Amino acid sequence: MTMSIFDKLLASPNMMAVFDDAAIVAAMLDFEAALAAAQAEEGVVPLTAAQAIAAACDAAAYDIPALVTAGRRAGTLAIPLVKALTVRVAEQDADAALHVHWGSTSQDVQDTAMVLVTRRALHLLDRMLDSLCGRVLGLAQQHLGTPVLARTLLQPAQVTSFGFKIVNWAAPLLRARQRLRGAAAAALQLQLGGAVGTLAVMDERGPAVARAMARRLGLQAPAGAWHTQRDEWVGLGLEVALLTGSLGKLAADLALMAQGEVGELAEPSGEGRGGSSAMPHKRNPVSSMIGLAAATRMPQQAATLLAAMGQQHERGLGNWQAELAAWPDLFVSAHGALQALDDAFAGLRVDPVRMRANIDALHGLVFAEAVSIRLAGAIGRPQAHALVERLARQAASEDRPLEDVVRAAVEGDAGLGTKVDLQQLHALFDPAAAAGPGARLAQARLDELRAAHAAFGPFPHSAQGTA
Repeated sequence: MTMSIFDKLLASPNMMAVFDDAAIVAAMLDFEAALAAAQAEEGVVPLTAAQAIAAACDAAAYDIPALVTAGRRAGTLAIPLVKALTVRVAEQDADAALHVHWGSTSQDVQDTAMVLVTRRALHLLDRMLDSLCGRVLGLAQQHLGTPVLARTLLQPAQVTSFGFKIVNWAAPLLRARQRLRGAAAAALQLQLGGAVGTLAVMDERGPAVARAMARRLGLQAPAGAWHTQRDEWVGLGLEVALLTGSLGKLAADLALMAQGEVGELAEPSGEGRGGSSAMPHKRNPVSSMIGLAAATRMPQQAATLLAAMGQQHERGLGNWQAELAAWPDLFVSAHGALQALDDAFAGLRVDPVRMRANIDALHGLVFAEAVSIRLAGAIGRPQAHALVERLARQAASEDRPLEDVVRAAVEGDAGLGTKVDLQQLHALFDPAAAAGPGARLAQARLDELRAAHAAFGPFPHSAQGTA
């Protein structure tokens, strides 16, 4: 596929190859070979014709740039390709050439080719999701008890478990993997309808040809042509978009935690990774950058699919073509982000000491809610909340630990002094204890997620048909 130099910086070579020109043409020729073989099986065309057509379906024998140029004039790549295929077949068997593309139409070959290459793309996504999920879940297990600041509205909120935070990164990825498999089961269908979707040229044998052809290509046999019924196909694309959105959230958290002033995480470095052309000290989070770039672009790519769904009558004008052009970008962006984040987690540096230092630097203010709840048992919730709010402001203005200010207030109040246990109060300021609730929830969730991860197995849709 044709991409700008800036696209390539965000993409993975493997996914680019899935959708390149040669791969699309090869998939279109796979369609033509499978069509002829299925028609021969059902007695629609002679077996010798099917064999001659299959022998001519070698993408390496075609001038692909010339086909692309001709396709622009024709409005579809299928027209010049079928013409070139017919010429090649005629060179060996003039009678067989009469049966090339028999009873099919341009959208049949183009849509089915996109289904075939998309199946390969989904295999790549699934394998990379498997790797990334494994790394993320492993990291969560290592850091179940590691205290870290939870942040809301970009401000320190409370202490939680870093493992709890990581589990919340992993869960959407596992859900995305499951949904992608379900969407693939519905969307990886043969497209075969002929001119207006009725298979009219093949008469009553059309449905049998479609079933035989789907079997050869390893695709689902649809209930009917879906030339302008794009719901299941677009649904698959939107699942890729949702996955990329989840990767963007993960990338955003990594980037924020890797900021120099925070320093809790760091992406791998070395060998030219993450450097600066001007500042030798920089350690830029390039994996997070790629994930965020993919997530930023994805809404526009997904919107094109949705905007193209209003296709006119039995064949769309302009909208189907827009969908085809946008489709590869979804997968290239998603896989580029997946690969980048998998690389990051393969060598991610976690700094628990810095996490603890960031907690300590707040002088106990993040434990204010716990203190308020404890005091509420003695003086009631409204009064406790107001008191701790005032004491927190005092601690901040005097640059004193909140625990010292609260202890002084309790000791200076005869009523509170008899109702509040100072040892229990001290325990509220322990970061490890504060991380406990998150750690317990994370452990239970982690057990479920690890079991789900192990249960996936290989991607259920074969990457190759039997044509």
